[in-house]
Amino acid sequence: MHRRSLIALAALATALVSPLAQSQSKEVKIALIASKTGPLEAYAKQTIVGFNMGLSYATGGTMMVAGKKLVVIEKDDQGKPDVGKSLLAAAYADDKVDIAVGPTASPVALAMLPVAEEYKKILLVEPAVADSITGDKWNKYIFRTGRNSSQDAAANAAALDQPGNVIAFLANDNAFGRDGVKAAKDFTKKAKVVHEEYLPVGTTDFTAGLQRIIDKLKDQPGRKYISVGWSGAPTPFGKIADLDLKKRYGIELATGGNILPAMVAYKQFPEMEGALYYYFGIPKNPVNEAMVAEHYKQFKAPPDFFTAGGFSAAMAVVTALKKTNGDTNTNKLITAMEGMSFDTPKGKMTFRKEDHQAMQSMYHFKIKVDPAFAWGVPELVREIKAEEMNIPIRNKR
Repeated sequence: MHRRSLIALAALATALVSPLAQSQSKEVKIALIASKTGPLEAYAKQTIVGFNMGLSYATGGTMMVAGKKLVVIEKDDQGKPDVGKSLLAAAYADDKVDIAVGPTASPVALAMLPVAEEYKKILLVEPAVADSITGDKWNKYIFRTGRNSSQDAAANAAALDQPGNVIAFLANDNAFGRDGVKAAKDFTKKAKVVHEEYLPVGTTDFTAGLQRIIDKLKDQPGRKYISVGWSGAPTPFGKIADLDLKKRYGIELATGGNILPAMVAYKQFPEMEGALYYYFGIPKNPVNEAMVAEHYKQFKAPPDFFTAGGFSAAMAVVTALKKTNGDTNTNKLITAMEGMSFDTPKGKMTFRKEDHQAMQSMYHFKIKVDPAFAWGVPELVREIKAEEMNIPIRNKR
């Protein structure tokens, strides 16, 4: 009788534990937090498409890793730091996600970093750019597949930092814009910087800001450039084109890449040079070819800037889970991801062990006007490889 009771109790315990154990062992839950509404809505939508496409590609269409189903829970932070912070806390605490990916905007990311540390869970930052995310605000739970401000700056310096060049910066008045200009100045060794102009995301009238830049640049000797680091809609490019600055003052435009709708304005700046993170026609590798083909199949259009970023984040997640054989223990994931290389549409990326920033190539481009495309086409001048860019470790680890 006593033995039978023990067996019955054991069976009851197994029955009670089993659903929980199964839910833990059979799924990997991933929160994908992005600014699905607000000025960065287009970026967020691309990230989401790219991430889901990347998971499908990396798992051969099964959405399974090591026998576990990948479950993506999407959340909209509306571009607001307080919303992003509370959504991440809810994802970790209530949804019991194993990993979080996002957000779109740097101010939101900075608000989210302490939450990852509090819950001791990984936050894979994509595509927020501010240096401080993997810099002085970093903690060990933060990884980033997105490029940082220093990578943008180092790549653009390769295109713009020449003796005799004079530069005025126009950027967003937020962590993305200010970190970007700070990094750009750090990498500007030969050219002369004469002005910094910061305007809010969502600015609709760029007249006054551009006039201040013109006043600082117009009487300078040498080649004069407005270097624009801008995220969100509307953009200043249309207004810059309307002012015909090159003809009137000899002022040229320099900028990084952007999403294709923003690059329509680039058509008005043939021969403009800069450096970009991604353009679908530039990288030559099997992952990019697969993403471009699948995107055309689904949407009858090429993948964009942030599609590649979302796809890269997915490749990182699946590579890490394969390394741990599906184990979502945070410390095991951190060990697997530090120094980990993984394939992306841009080629190979590697998480730097010191600050978990993905080291990656950038692309020096020159704009070509091609009637077959609605946008200015960035033709590759040369690939700037990760090892060429001396990207500082800023996290004081």
